[in-house]
Amino acid sequence: MDKTSYTNLAKMWELAEDRAFSHQSEDMNAVRRHAEESGSPQGTAQQAELLNLLVRLVKASSVIAVGTGSVVETLQLVRGLEGRGQLTAVDSSAQGISLIRSLFTRLDDVTQTTLRAVNAPVEVFLPRLNAGTYQFIAVCGEAGNYAAAFEQAPRLLGEHGMIVFTDVMALEGPESNGGVLNPADRSDKAVAMRTMLDEVQSDERFISTFVPVGTGMLIAIKND
Repeated sequence: MDKTSYTNLAKMWELAEDRAFSHQSEDMNAVRRHAEESGSPQGTAQQAELLNLLVRLVKASSVIAVGTGSVVETLQLVRGLEGRGQLTAVDSSAQGISLIRSLFTRLDDVTQTTLRAVNAPVEVFLPRLNAGTYQFIAVCGEAGNYAAAFEQAPRLLGEHGMIVFTDVMALEGPESNGGVLNPADRSDKAVAMRTMLDEVQSDERFISTFVPVGTGMLIAIKND
């Protein structure tokens, strides 16, 4: 593609984000502002919006949200459940789990979905969960969340279950120096995401695709 094509693609991404952001409710905007003012940067509106859509698409009733203060994404997952089932949010950071618990307190009176917030390392908590009982896993946040969640995904997900990784280009966070797009970026997340892309897309247990939504999303469906 020539320079004009790349410019148009950048403008398209900006338009998509602006439209997704404009669709957010005032309540969603308030959640985003509170999280960011508390020192927890949030992902893009379009990637959170797509998570909502995917949960509805697979008709999920049991969802795991793995993140580090990823409150906007978690709220969109809850809304995607439409009052059904349960959502388990796992966050190893004290600040992140505090934000999630605050969100769940606000949601208790407006949703029938069972909400559980767990403050624990992903690699410690996920192996404790029952096998084959989840339809959807969303992974956000720090580098260590991704490999640990993917390791457990084949066991945790039921037939045709889906796992989605956000910020696959490792562009979010103060340590980012261009992420995966910059070969000189050797930050933990950039290194982890380069490996993650190869591992997931070569794993025959899953059918996957990488899409340029938000800061990169990798979507994988269990190949039963």
